[in-house]
Amino acid sequence: MTGKTTAGGSRLGGVLSGVAVALGCVLFLGGFAWGAVLYKPYTVPTDSMTPTVGAGDRVLAQRIDGADVRRGDVVIFKDPAWGDLPMVKRVVGVGGDKVACCDAGGRLSIDGKVVQEPYVRAPAASPIGFTATVPKGQIFLLGDERTGSLDSRSHLQDAGHGSVPLSAVSGRVDAVVWPLGSMVDRPAAFEGMPGGVSSPGPVTLVAWTVVAGAVLILGGAAYGPLAKRRGRRTRAREAVAHG
Repeated sequence: MTGKTTAGGSRLGGVLSGVAVALGCVLFLGGFAWGAVLYKPYTVPTDSMTPTVGAGDRVLAQRIDGADVRRGDVVIFKDPAWGDLPMVKRVVGVGGDKVACCDAGGRLSIDGKVVQEPYVRAPAASPIGFTATVPKGQIFLLGDERTGSLDSRSHLQDAGHGSVPLSAVSGRVDAVVWPLGSMVDRPAAFEGMPGGVSSPGPVTLVAWTVVAGAVLILGGAAYGPLAKRRGRRTRAREAVAHG
């Protein structure tokens, strides 16, 4: 009777093991495919965005178009006037905004509203004062490392007053995957402004989907050898018990 029970349990365990491996493959491969559709990797070329991201960091940027851009987003864009190379900067102003710096406290303001920027470690939001009105359909971009970043402040004399078109944006940075392994948060300072801030991307859910798939695959694959070993031990105990 015990032998039959053990055999039945072994068959059921084998079925469950196979189901776990199959489901794990779906989650693991599906997670990677999902991530590949939504995100693209990018290596940050300079330190103009420190401390948020540094030179050489590998980041994941969610594929978006201009309609999804909000103030505070760290975006990847390419514009001929800026060298026609992919660059990463933070959006601080959108069409219609009057961006100015600095007030008596060294802070940036949008339409006269002071913006607290905890991601800027310099004493002031900019070492040079400036004022710019962002044309419709454009965005104004600054690096978080304000003392050395070449950004919209360097293009104030251009036709767009330092701004670039929304169509130049190809991605929004959601996470640093190497070497920090950290999320890029949306700044609270922009939440109360028209349009608010962008919602967090699904990068965490994608990562957990891949991890869950890997766990199921490894667990299901490990069941077979463990079940066989347990079966051999059970049979050996039964043989000893029956003399």
